Amino acid sequence: MKLLSEKELFQLVNKISIEYFGKAFIDEVIFNSRLRTTGGRYLPSKRLIELNPKYYVEADEDEFVGIIKHELCHYHLHIDGKGYKHGDPEFKALLRLTGSPRHCKPLSSNMDKQKHQYKCINCNYVYKRQRRVDLKRYRCGKCRGKLVKVS
Repeated sequence: MKLLSEKELFQLVNKISIEYFGKAFIDEVIFNSRLRTTGGRYLPSKRLIELNPKYYVEADEDEFVGIIKHELCHYHLHIDGKGYKHGDPEFKALLRLTGSPRHCKPLSSNMDKQKHQYKCINCNYVYKRQRRVDLKRYRCGKCRGKLVKVS
């Protein structure tokens, strides 16, 4: 799937802003390919929304719209002078009101990097890790049980 142009991306964000928040989006939105662990971020000092292009390409449309709505919650609360950070009650209330996700789902391309799996012998919790874990040194974080390598 081809990425949107800056103008098309702005139009999409503005449409979502008017539909869910009843206010126009007047600042800047861009794709930032350097984002790795998040779907997007809002920079209050620049009034800029940055979106991860991998989510536009790999995730479904609802997930990408959810990321935009989440960042617009930060944006509109900041513009209105209200609490726009994740822990603020105004932010949590606006997330619920607009049906925005608190976190984005991990991409399948990032999940492939987790090569090592460990299982607790007590509670059967499975840990997926990119790096190997020293089984003599580490235990289950849930029940303190012993870990065994699954794959």
